[in-house]
Amino acid sequence: MSALLEHVMSPEVRPFAIAAAMIVIVGSLEVISMLIGASLSEMLGTSIDFSHPSDNGVINAISWINVGGVPLLIFLLLVLGAFSITGFLIQDVARMVAGPLPATIASIGAVAVSVPLVRAASGAIARIIPKDESYAVGLGDLVGRVGEVVIGPLDQGPPGRVSVADIHGNRHFVWAVAAPSSSPLPQGTLVLLVDRAGTRFVAVKADDELKPSKPTLSS
Repeated sequence: MSALLEHVMSPEVRPFAIAAAMIVIVGSLEVISMLIGASLSEMLGTSIDFSHPSDNGVINAISWINVGGVPLLIFLLLVLGAFSITGFLIQDVARMVAGPLPATIASIGAVAVSVPLVRAASGAIARIIPKDESYAVGLGDLVGRVGEVVIGPLDQGPPGRVSVADIHGNRHFVWAVAAPSSSPLPQGTLVLLVDRAGTRFVAVKADDELKPSKPTLSS
């Protein structure tokens, strides 16, 4: 174990070890933020969407790399993961051939290899990951629809998650809180989205006549 730790923290691979540690830290922060009813993803923004040309070369570069417009948090994890894994592989190969490369040279090589990997991965992931909200129908179109509490309970504090289908039948997982006059709405409760403020909705318990006859998400 000590030999492995010494290898991981050696100067020639230290940038890649730091990138790997950042993956653990960012992932842990996301889990903790979701447990308290927030989301690191929401704080950073739901996605990188630079659909229009810009005079800023950095923005254009990110737009080219993140071809699928994946959520920002996933994009950051892809970049860190590709850089870390590629860097360790470069140094392992170099060590077997002649000896480890200087960290700077290995980092340049890792960046060069990581860019096309991240571009390909972001495009693939963007086609398969579910979207939290669909702006094709507009968030306002979800007001008045019945959903189910999947992360709760909903109260007047930190928001929980509600699963709701739009008019096209596409399912979305949106942030929601209970209405000021509502009692806490536990997980599994069918709720009516009555209002929204930004990306957060206000929910009340759905009346019986509004409840769908088909099985709910939890059942």
